[in-house]
Amino acid sequence: MVRCRDLIEKIEERYPRIYACDWDNVGLLAGDREQEIRSVYIALDAVDKVIDGALKAGADLLLTHHPMIFGSIKSVTTDDYVGQRLIRLIRGNVSYYAMHTNYDVMGMAALAASCLDLKDTFVLEEVFGGEGIGRVGLLSDSMTLRECAELVKERFHLPNVKIFGDLNKTVRTAALSPGAGKSMAEPALLAGADVLITGDIDHHTGIDMEDCGMAIIDAGHYGIEHIFIADLKDFVERHFPELTVYTEAVRQPFTVI
Repeated sequence: MVRCRDLIEKIEERYPRIYACDWDNVGLLAGDREQEIRSVYIALDAVDKVIDGALKAGADLLLTHHPMIFGSIKSVTTDDYVGQRLIRLIRGNVSYYAMHTNYDVMGMAALAASCLDLKDTFVLEEVFGGEGIGRVGLLSDSMTLRECAELVKERFHLPNVKIFGDLNKTVRTAALSPGAGKSMAEPALLAGADVLITGDIDHHTGIDMEDCGMAIIDAGHYGIEHIFIADLKDFVERHFPELTVYTEAVRQPFTVI
């Protein structure tokens, strides 16, 4: 028999909570550590359609990357969407666990770098004990910014990316920061990156970094981080083969027309 705490202990052994940023909210956010679990549902975000999927599958535990609860909440009611979601999970006897920046530091950064075959990598911004957010490394060869963007689209299965910079610019050193990377722009520039590959870049950050000589490929917040889903499925199945693992289908959260 597998209890919720058994899976939590294994997750936190591999992705310790000490590596989470101090503003983050990771761990068991709803439910019972002693609950017996037979199935797990994995997604990036605990939105309504994900909760629908978990309930329909009969999952005992919902595991997401982004926490549904970030700040403190004073009540859990149906008056707001967070309360509605929590009540649905609790009524459905589904425990809920989130692993965010601790996974970013101890899993996401290296995994994303390997997807692009980056070599000689080092941490972009340290969080704790030499580990940190993002990676900087060498692309397999020098290439144009356009070619690098096509590589990002191919490796992360993206329909499009947004680019700040001259498409004919030659790039070799790449900084990679999955998720929202505005705060990583200056560290990437200081690290000597020719291009920063990230998401959620605003207009001013994009044009300022281009003026400073660094291009940016904005692959979207979801665009890179969706690799969490398959990675955690593999993790759970390797350590708990008796559990049934369901995953939310990878769907880009918006459409560009």
